[in-house]
Amino acid sequence: MSHLSFALTSDGSKTIFNSEIGEHYHSRNGALQESRHVFLNSGLDFSIRKDPKKEISILEVGFGTGLNFLLSADYCIQNQIKLSYTGIEAFPLSPEIIFQCGYDQYISETLWQDFTENYRNALDAPVSINEQCSLAIMPVKLSAFNSLDKYDIIYFDAFAALYQPEMWTDETLAHVSSFLKTGGIFVTYAITGNLKRSMKSQGFSIEKAPGAAGKREMLRAVKLV
Repeated sequence: MSHLSFALTSDGSKTIFNSEIGEHYHSRNGALQESRHVFLNSGLDFSIRKDPKKEISILEVGFGTGLNFLLSADYCIQNQIKLSYTGIEAFPLSPEIIFQCGYDQYISETLWQDFTENYRNALDAPVSINEQCSLAIMPVKLSAFNSLDKYDIIYFDAFAALYQPEMWTDETLAHVSSFLKTGGIFVTYAITGNLKRSMKSQGFSIEKAPGAAGKREMLRAVKLV
């Protein structure tokens, strides 16, 4: 994968630069802080505080390096919540690349070991990472993804619309939103007028939440119907 290279972000955590697309997998202002702020705090923790539960399901668009999964799994283990996690990733990264990102320093040693042992298998079928967390990585494009399951939270972590405009169309957003439960939460790092209008037209209530470092605002939406 010669088009991929590591990059250090402002908070000291690593991300990956994809030269074919011209974009990084995370914010250059901090991969770790972005993941924690947008997805862990504004998504998972917000959902649990809003509606405490002992089981939760998450669908992620753009599994990438696995950082969002690792932080979410670590949170669920600490809070004794059973996690079912599905990631959609059309071009899965090799284990060698993911394991060099250094994300083991942000989670428990046991979780990191469980993840590294099961990552390859999760590309073929859902696997139990441990007693509390299951992981499935679907190596398909979002348009080809289908599931009978409905999820509590959607992490929408696609590349920016400038680089992947097809991921932010009304059709694509409607497709992924169809897998969200009523009352479920959709979170993404971006917020634009088109995105807000699209989500509202699909029956979501929209909130402009504070953004991660380098961004003033982000979008969090709750599915009403």
